[in-house]
Amino acid sequence: MTNSFKIKILFGLSAIIIVFFFSFKLFNKEKIAPIEKEATVEEMDTTTNIIKDVSYSSNDTKGNEYVLNAIEGQIDLNNDKVIFLNDVKATIIMATGEIINIQSKFGKYNINNYDTIFSENVLIEYEDNKIKGNYVDFSLNRNLLIISKNVVYLNQKNFLRADVVEINISTKDAKIFMYEEEKKVQIKSN
Repeated sequence: MTNSFKIKILFGLSAIIIVFFFSFKLFNKEKIAPIEKEATVEEMDTTTNIIKDVSYSSNDTKGNEYVLNAIEGQIDLNNDKVIFLNDVKATIIMATGEIINIQSKFGKYNINNYDTIFSENVLIEYEDNKIKGNYVDFSLNRNLLIISKNVVYLNQKNFLRADVVEINISTKDAKIFMYEEEKKVQIKSN
C-alpha cells in the first residue's frame, strides 16, 4: 500500500466517523426536544399557585385593623401581588371598636395596598345594618367602601334599594345614588 492510498483511507474513515458523530448528535437532539417541552408544560401547571386557608391581617396608621380570610386563593399569574379568593370573609375592626364584617363568594386581594374587591352574594354587616350587593370595592388607604349592583340596605327602621352606596369608613358618611337620573332610590320605613 502506498502512502497516498493510506491517506485516502484515513480521510475516508475520518469522514465516516464525523458524519456518524454529527448524525448521532442530531438524532439524539430530536429525541430529547419533545421531553423538554413536556417538562416545561408540567412546570406551568396552574394548580401550583393555589393556596388553601388564606389569611391576611393589616393595620393602618389610624389604628384600624383589617383581617381577611378565604377558603382558597389563587395567585394571579400576571401579577404575583394579586390573589383571587373563594369564600371570602373579612373583618374591619375600627380604632373606635366598631366592627364591620364582609363576606362574599369571590374576592380579589392586592397584598401591596390591601385593596379588596368582593363579588357575588356580598353581605356587609355592621351594628344593626346589613347591606347586600353583588360587587364591593374596598380600600383601606382611601377609607372607602363602594357597594354596587343590586344594592339592598336593611336595618330595623329602613329598607333601601339603590345602584350604588359609597361609605367613608372613618366618618361613616354615605352617598346613595342610582346610575340613571330618572330612576330613584327606593326607601321604605318599617
